[in-house]
Amino acid sequence: MGYHPGTLSEPSIICVGNFDGVHIGHQAIVRAARDLATELGAGVTAVTFDPPPVALLKPDHNPPQVASIQERARWLREAGADRVVVLRPDRAMLALSAEAFVDQLVREHHAVGFVEGDDFRFGHKRGGDMTLMAELGAQRGLAVRALGRVTVGLSDQSTAPVSSSLVRWLVGRGRMRDVSACLGRPWEATVSVVKGEQRGRTIGIPTANLDMAGLAGRILPMDGVYAGEAVLDDGTVYPAAISVGTKPTFGERRLAMEAHLIGYEPAEPDGLYGRPLTIRFARWMRDQYPFPNADDLVTQLQRDIRYAALAAADGSGEGLM
Repeated sequence: MGYHPGTLSEPSIICVGNFDGVHIGHQAIVRAARDLATELGAGVTAVTFDPPPVALLKPDHNPPQVASIQERARWLREAGADRVVVLRPDRAMLALSAEAFVDQLVREHHAVGFVEGDDFRFGHKRGGDMTLMAELGAQRGLAVRALGRVTVGLSDQSTAPVSSSLVRWLVGRGRMRDVSACLGRPWEATVSVVKGEQRGRTIGIPTANLDMAGLAGRILPMDGVYAGEAVLDDGTVYPAAISVGTKPTFGERRLAMEAHLIGYEPAEPDGLYGRPLTIRFARWMRDQYPFPNADDLVTQLQRDIRYAALAAADGSGEGLM
């Protein structure tokens, strides 16, 4: 079983999962593990997978990811994990029985307890559940706690159990305010800025073009224009109008993502090239559609920028109508 970092000697409360997106349900599990760890004088170890086991078992059914492994690790620590262990699944690991999987985690990470969602499944062919986990805990002297699903209220007035699948579905439909409700923060992606066609400069609205190769395997918002923000690698945050799509006014078919950073004045025109940029999506503003001419496009882009600035000033996007 491959993992990172090395074998741990401090007693640990373990929580295991793909944790894709580290949504509010995942955060609740880590907080509960933190409470149990405090009670037992232990640390919290979040165990996740990269790639997810389904990528080996059913590669044709491997869904696009909500977040990169680096983002997952960061958010798990922010939620309260002391350590994040990344397992690299292989056939030997996936063949472990539920009991053997638990015993290996206990040996390698000095586990004294487990906290999971009540629908957690583990071991070969997902043969273990929380009933078995409770039995193993009783036999091995491990504290075991199971949490029920966390629900979230959505903008269509429905209430649903939060899950990575729900987040993925919402992102793919551009429902970024609902995504934020599920994640407890905006959906984001960090990729390098690359040189584009530089049309934005010629019309007075320069944009940062993002390297789409860095988003391979990720779920992306549906084509459209969004309000959000951009974070430079030095931590500076700018409101942003973000475009995802194929630039229909110019007849292009290649998917692109670009952002106009509101108020950003670079020291040099090419100052962002090659630098990582984090784009956070607050809410959808409009569909993409072709404009009859560049003047009409510029008029709409200026309107988009004003609306995105209003969203940033409002903080929740309510300023957009």
